[in-house]
Amino acid sequence: MLNLLNQHRTVRKYTDKPIDSELLTKLLEATCRTSNTGNMQAYSIVVTTDATLKQQLAPTHFNQPMITQAPVVLTFCADFNRFTKWCEQRQADPGYDNFQSFMASTIDTLLAAQTFCIAAESEGLGICYLGTTTYNAGEIIDILKLPKLVVPITTVTVGYPADLPEQTDRLPQEAVVHFETYKDFTSADIDQLYAEKENSDFYKQFVAENKKETLAQVFTDIRYSRKNNEFFSDKFLEVLKKQGFLSVIN
Repeated sequence: MLNLLNQHRTVRKYTDKPIDSELLTKLLEATCRTSNTGNMQAYSIVVTTDATLKQQLAPTHFNQPMITQAPVVLTFCADFNRFTKWCEQRQADPGYDNFQSFMASTIDTLLAAQTFCIAAESEGLGICYLGTTTYNAGEIIDILKLPKLVVPITTVTVGYPADLPEQTDRLPQEAVVHFETYKDFTSADIDQLYAEKENSDFYKQFVAENKKETLAQVFTDIRYSRKNNEFFSDKFLEVLKKQGFLSVIN
């Protein structure tokens, strides 16, 4: 298992080989064993294999080709709709139309997504996690017909790899692991932790292509700018209000 986890690669190109329905069912069964808040399983997984629906979803993910090429697209959703309906049908008063419940269901959702990814990779499949789902959550809600108290959180494409891509670089462990309490970073720590990334030929070319002075500027000015972050923040907050998770906030 440790070897599997350490060999993870993001797979964006897939063969034409379909995923056997029995295998997909087994992967989803394993996913549904994931740890979750209060054993409420406040998440849902929408499995999309229909070509027309994938074409409709593609623009919501900025037309990344994996969406239409992958045999299976899974949209993992925070879902308090099902649990709320069960409560109401059992003479219980649900109180899950709030931000705390949204956060709990989001955590459940992401745990389930990661379980699926590991299970899929263990069976020789390749996966690609898309961080674009919350950017256009409203449009995805319309396409997948998600009711109130259901919000898409992340999307995973899955299929048999057409090639074996290089592993994406990662920061050294000491950048993300803190023992006992959080140890804040000095300027020297930051220089050391990002040195390998900044000095790689790949990222030097990345900086040059984007006509920036530093790699950090590529992130702040182009990839994840303040303007875009604020725009998509406002957009997603409106989705949460529409879907009923911010009903107690004025």
